[in-house]
Amino acid sequence: MTPTKTGTMSRGDTASLFAFCIAGVVIAASITFSSIIRIIELASGANVPVLVEFAPDTPPVDLPLTTGGTVAVALDSATITAPQLPAIATVPGIIGQVLQILTIVVVIGCLILLARSTLSGRVFSRGHTALVATAGITGLLGFAAVRFFDNMLANATVAVVTDNGLDNAVITVEPFTFVLGAFVVALISTVFAIGDRLQREKVTLENDTRGLV
Repeated sequence: MTPTKTGTMSRGDTASLFAFCIAGVVIAASITFSSIIRIIELASGANVPVLVEFAPDTPPVDLPLTTGGTVAVALDSATITAPQLPAIATVPGIIGQVLQILTIVVVIGCLILLARSTLSGRVFSRGHTALVATAGITGLLGFAAVRFFDNMLANATVAVVTDNGLDNAVITVEPFTFVLGAFVVALISTVFAIGDRLQREKVTLENDTRGLV
């Protein structure tokens, strides 16, 4: 009876996975650091720059030219610096940054665990499928929530700075991007689930074959 050979990782594959893990840690640390700085900035409540997106029907503004005169331009987005932000603006902003940290840490953490587990030579398993699904769902819901709270911060900032004199208005999550992301997550999760099933069936068939021999 001949033992079944299992696949082994090449040095290049192993190095690539280690590089992926290191890059993931660096990305997570960088975004976490930036979010913490932003939280401190928002908590101070003074002279806080806030990115604001304007509704499509916002009237154009006059942009000064170096040659004199002005030209009308459509206002799509702009950064407004608020001298003082109330809690109604800072709280959603801080919540959004905390959610961003949690989302990034969970997504990258799941992918690093997946990469580390793959080093054993087995790609498809129930655990791997769970990690992929967790990373995907967390990313979709987390970034949608971050977008929502950032919009609350922006709209509250405009209301404070303009004394409710400007209706910029949009609290939205791009539906196409969300649907496309959900489709990709579902596809990858399905591929891992099918791969796990086929792998288990292959092992069962090999064991049955050995028994016959």
